[in-house]
Order: sequence, then C-alpha cells, then structure tokens
Amino acid sequence: MSDARGAAKEPRTFEKTRTSETVLQRITALRAPRKLLGLELSLVLFAMAVGIAAIVIVDLTVLGRVTTTLLPTGALFLIALFALHITIRRIAPDADPLIMPIATLLNLVGVAMIYRIDLARSVSGWESTSVRQLVWSTVAVVAAIAVLAVIRNHLVLFRYTYLTGLGAVILLLLPMLPGIGQEINGARVWIHIGSFSFQPGEIAKILLAVFFAGYLVRNRDSLAMVGKKFLGIRFPRGRDLGPLLVFWLAAMSVLVFQRDLGTSLLYFGLFLSMLYLATGRVGWIILGVGLFLVGGLVASQALEYVNRRFANWLDPFADPYGASHQMVQGLFGMANGGMTGTGLGQGYPNDTPLAQSDYIIPSLGEELGLIGLFVILAAYLLLVGRGLRIGFAGQDDFGKLLASGLAFTIALQVFIVVGGVTRVIPLTGLTAPFLAAGGSSLVSNWIIIALLILLSNSVRNRPKLVIRS
Repeated sequence: MSDARGAAKEPRTFEKTRTSETVLQRITALRAPRKLLGLELSLVLFAMAVGIAAIVIVDLTVLGRVTTTLLPTGALFLIALFALHITIRRIAPDADPLIMPIATLLNLVGVAMIYRIDLARSVSGWESTSVRQLVWSTVAVVAAIAVLAVIRNHLVLFRYTYLTGLGAVILLLLPMLPGIGQEINGARVWIHIGSFSFQPGEIAKILLAVFFAGYLVRNRDSLAMVGKKFLGIRFPRGRDLGPLLVFWLAAMSVLVFQRDLGTSLLYFGLFLSMLYLATGRVGWIILGVGLFLVGGLVASQALEYVNRRFANWLDPFADPYGASHQMVQGLFGMANGGMTGTGLGQGYPNDTPLAQSDYIIPSLGEELGLIGLFVILAAYLLLVGRGLRIGFAGQDDFGKLLASGLAFTIALQVFIVVGGVTRVIPLTGLTAPFLAAGGSSLVSNWIIIALLILLSNSVRNRPKLVIRS
C-alpha cells in the first residue's frame, strides 16, 4: 500500500522537477542576451579607453601637453558608437559580443596613429587627416546603424541576388566614366563629384559577397558534384567553368583598365574562397589560382604599371630613392621599431610616403614594435575567426556563405596589405581595414560589421533553414 502511494507520488515529483528545469532554462535564455550585451558594452568601453589613452600619449610625447584638437569630432564618434550599441541591444540582442569592440579598437588605434603623423607634419584643424578620419568614422558607424535598422533579416538579401550583382558591376564601372572618374596614385578606382571623392569598389565588394552567396546557393549542386578526377582531385567540367572564367576576366579587367592589382586580387580571391566553401572541391582553387598567376605574369610583362610593381617587389634596393622609395622607407621603419617599438610619438613614420594610408602598418610597427603588430594582427584574426564561426554555425545556406565570404573579405584584405608591405607579395594599393585613412574603406568595413552582427544574431533565434533554388 505504501509502495503504491510512493509510486503515485513519483510522477508528480518528476513533473515538478521537469517544470522547474523548463522555467530555469527560460530564465537563463532571457538572461543570456543581457550578459552578452553587458560584455559587449564593457569591451567597447575598454576599446575606447585604449584609443583615448593612445591619443593622450601622442599629445604628451610630441607636444608635452594634452590638446583638444580631436575632442569635437572624437566625441561625435563616441556618441555614434553608443548609438550603435543601443541599436544592437534592440535589434540584435543575441549578436556576437566581440565583433563591435574589435572594430572599435582597430578604428581608434588607427586614428591615434594618423593623429601622430599629422603632428609630425605640422597639420592641424580641419585640414588634418585625423579629424577627417573621425568624421568618416562617425559616418561609417551611422551607416552600420542604418543597415541594422533597414535589413533586420539577412534572408531579405537572398531575394536580390542578381540585383546586387548588377549593382556591383555598375559601381565597378563608375570610375571609368569620363567626368566623374578620377585617377589617384596611378589607379583609376575613384569617383570625384565636386569636393567629394569616393571609392565605389569598397561597396562593390560587399555586393559581390551577397551575389556570390546567392548565386552559389542556387547553383552549387552542378558545380560540386560533376567532373572528372585527375591525380586524385576532381576538376569541374568545361561547361561549368563559365562563372570562373567570367570573374577571372572581370578581375583582369580591373587590373588592366583601372590599374589596381590589389582590388583585382581581392575580388577574385573572394570568389574563389566562396566557391570552395560552397562546393568543397580543391579543383576549383587550383584552376583559379593557376588562372590568376598566368594573368598576373602576362600583365607583368605587358603592363608597365604591373611590371614596376613586380620589379620593386623582387629588388626594392635597386632604386631606393626612386620607384621603391616607399617600400624601402617602410622596411627601415619596421626595422627601427624592433620588438617593442620606439614608443608612440618617438619614431619617424612621416618619412614614409602615404604613411597614414597605404603604409600605416609599417608606421604602427615602428612605434609599437613587433609586439604591437602582433596584437593588431591577433585582433584581425579574432574578428575573422568570429565571422567564420558565424558562418559554420549559420542556420541557412545563404547566411553561412555570406558570413564566411564577409570574413574572408577582411582576411584577404589584411593579407594583401601586410603581405605587400613585408614583401611577401607585390605591393598593392589596398588599405588596412579600420586602421588606414580613407572614408570609403571605413564605410564599407563598418557595413560588414553590421551584417556580421545581424548574421550572428540569427544563429541563435531561428530554426534551421535550407535554401534551395
């Protein structure tokens, strides 16, 4: 009798325990976003403190006093960052808490280095590059807020796959139009309207990532499963090589007509990386790399611009006061920095041409040393790693490819920039994301941050979706 009563009570006890566990899980789920957002805010505040401290150190070292040169525009940028955090709190509460702080840290470190170069060149006020950099940083963060507010669901972009591809083509062609196209430092990748200059290719790389993701989701079965094996590697059929050849020709067109080796390499590298992620076939990578190497070698013999880049890369000391002066000065600057650097404000980065844009990595290497560069590269690595993590954990095929493509965009750009200034590859005209001076680059990279935030938020709160054509 007592056993029967005990048996009757067990289900009620189990049900009570299960209900308690369910309530506890719901409470934990509600608290998790708050913890993530609290962590994000703490890390953003830390990044702000590091950036402000770097600017103060530059002031004290170079001028011996703290100035208010960057105060108005700097305060505006900080307000925009807080607005972005509030937007994330409302729209994407489950977003990755590390993405925004890393971008903030890199941006502010770049501003501090640009400000140091401005002081060395005795440039101040609205004419200084650092003030303009802060203004563009504010515009870029506002653009990120707009992307979060307007898109909200990344799957909306899947509907406009071919429209984004058309938009990318139009943006790439704009610098070739007479009247608005402008050639700067030998590359025709700018448009100039009045006093306003912009590099449309920076936005085009985002549209291309969206287009590649949508196109490959729709067509990856035919690209992945059919082909012949050679030396244990499955290569695609000739009829499936169309997309690869089209984008190879597009990359070569950018190289020939716009005279921009770095952008050409970035676009084609983005396509190859996303093609490999979609199909998992090494044959595409081998064919793509082979095509680009052949195109690059032909261009180095046929185009004076590319030939000069290759010559400076192979032997920069052949003309240290002429064509390779910038590369030689950058190498000596990094060597002068050594392991620990000369200290902020105590080096000579202004001796290198374009030290605040193309050569900001050697400028930082001189004053922060190899250790400082390692920290910066580790920040990039962490940002790219979080982007790839979002891609691998994505809930739909389009989101997976898009997140991975955006992460590879940053990774490829960093590799091209750092590889160029350290003579791993020929020098190109690309700039380090978030660090280097340039409004176009800042706007595009902060938009990438906004898209990664949206994608990371969708990983947790949506059921698994598989998009097929």
